[in-house]
Amino acid sequence: MPESWSAKRERQYQHIKESQLDKGVSEDEAEEIAARTVNKTRAQEGESDDASRTSLEDKSPSERGGERSHSGAQGRTKEQLYEDARRQDVEGRSTMTKDELEDAVEDR
Repeated sequence: MPESWSAKRERQYQHIKESQLDKGVSEDEAEEIAARTVNKTRAQEGESDDASRTSLEDKSPSERGGERSHSGAQGRTKEQLYEDARRQDVEGRSTMTKDELEDAVEDR
């Protein structure tokens, strides 16, 4: 558990991870989905020092109810992919399409 997570957030993480594992998602992907969900909730509730604009302006995970999940029809939004590309320091990301951003982020 990261030091900045409260006991409540750790329980939330474990619940989401277990739910994903029950759906047949791999351990690594379940951990990633759970961590992203908890961190987004923390950002939206003002518990995080660093938060991306997409985390603050997007619907909360509970409101979204699985929309745009990793396995959903559309996947992540272009803005979410751009933020991942920025964190990975992908060159030329500002002119990339959503499909190009998906490819660039997955290749790393």
